[in-house]
Amino acid sequence: MSQTTNEVPILPQTSENTLENSPFVKKGQKFATTVFLAHSHGSLSAEGTPKQRISQIIPTQIMGHEPRRTSSRSIKRKKFDDELVESSLIKTERGRVAKLPTVTQVLEKIEPVEKEQPPVPPPEKKKVSKSVTSSAKRAKKQKPPAPASSKDLGRWKAQDDLALITAVQQTNDLTAVHLGVKFSCRFTLKEIQERWYALLYDPIISKLAVQAMNQIHPDVIAEVQSKALYSKEEESLLGTIASSSQPSLETFQDLLEQNPDSFYPLRTAKALHNHWLLLKQYHLLPDQSVQPIPRGDHVLNFSDAEEMMNDDDLKDPKDDILEQELSVADRRNKNEIRHLEQELPKWQVLVDSVTGISPQDFDNQTLAVLRGRLVRYLMRSKEITLGRATKDNQIDVDLSLEGPAWKISRRQGIIKLRSNGDFFIANEGKRPFYVDGKAILAGNKQKLNNNSVVEISCLRFIFLINQDLINVIRTESQKLVPT
Repeated sequence: MSQTTNEVPILPQTSENTLENSPFVKKGQKFATTVFLAHSHGSLSAEGTPKQRISQIIPTQIMGHEPRRTSSRSIKRKKFDDELVESSLIKTERGRVAKLPTVTQVLEKIEPVEKEQPPVPPPEKKKVSKSVTSSAKRAKKQKPPAPASSKDLGRWKAQDDLALITAVQQTNDLTAVHLGVKFSCRFTLKEIQERWYALLYDPIISKLAVQAMNQIHPDVIAEVQSKALYSKEEESLLGTIASSSQPSLETFQDLLEQNPDSFYPLRTAKALHNHWLLLKQYHLLPDQSVQPIPRGDHVLNFSDAEEMMNDDDLKDPKDDILEQELSVADRRNKNEIRHLEQELPKWQVLVDSVTGISPQDFDNQTLAVLRGRLVRYLMRSKEITLGRATKDNQIDVDLSLEGPAWKISRRQGIIKLRSNGDFFIANEGKRPFYVDGKAILAGNKQKLNNNSVVEISCLRFIFLINQDLINVIRTESQKLVPT
């Protein structure tokens, strides 16, 4: 603490040092700013009370105004991460924000002016790491844990536990339970044993199973218990009814009323009747006897019976009418297969045009190709026919696959390969077609060169020649010519 003095130097009252002409004071500046400037320039006199000393500096018209009214409530806004810890410093014991003193309260508590002290640096703000805040947010967003009743049950459902408990109480045999009870899914004998021991000796699993079974609907419980296995005592009571008799439902109802403690509570007369019929069907009633299997040499096995059989006796007699019908159907099927084999290349062309996979133009057996916009016709013989295919007229090149062909004759033309390797096209239709822009009338022919353009009706094709194969044919033809 610095030592306080009662003497404060007073500045001379000149026009340069007055607050009104000071460059730091603007006209109409507020009261609090004036007090701060007066205190900073040290123009207060040491005589009088603090209010009197301030009145020497502040004009009377300003002193006449009341201090500005401000609200003491804090503005509620969303706090940032770096304000979470700092905001707790200004709270009072009750958790409310402390009110800041007004200007008049500060003036009343002013003591004799002390020497200027260096300003106290503000307290350092404690930064809250983002990892802490992010972990807190993640903790808030975490989903509530699953209820314990549906946890750790695995494949075993509440209906399965109820059926297991009921069946064990009836039979006292886990093997019979495994063979006779139909669960929601297939369980092995070991799984059934482990589940039963867990229900008996594991308090957590047994508690969860009981909670799950308590939530089952009463109708489901009745359905599960109605399928309970029959105990040996129940089957022995049903065996008292003779297999040769024809008992009615009243008989089983009387049996049920006479032995209420022996039968399961949910047994009905109809259920007892159905189970008695099953016992009778499989010869399980006490008065039924199963014939023993014969023993000795006279017992036949499958191999002995097969040797005694005559294969000729097993054959059906020959039917001439049936044989004739089968031969006609076989011939018809073969013709259809042959027709489909002929159409296979045409459909393969359409498939290639749709898939966009274009094979090579030539192979070792292709002499020339008549290529259109959609399809490619391969010439693999020395003479092919062009036209429009119908049911009665089969041709080599069906131009209808390329486009509209109603103006094309069924037999429009023929392309031939001569021995010298030249191709010629002849018009055998009613309408003319064009080769490289030249009209070919009916009955005329024209030589085809490589890349010749053939226009038939509204369809346009390019004729491509396999030059390698044609050169081989020309060479062979020259060898055959006598010199």
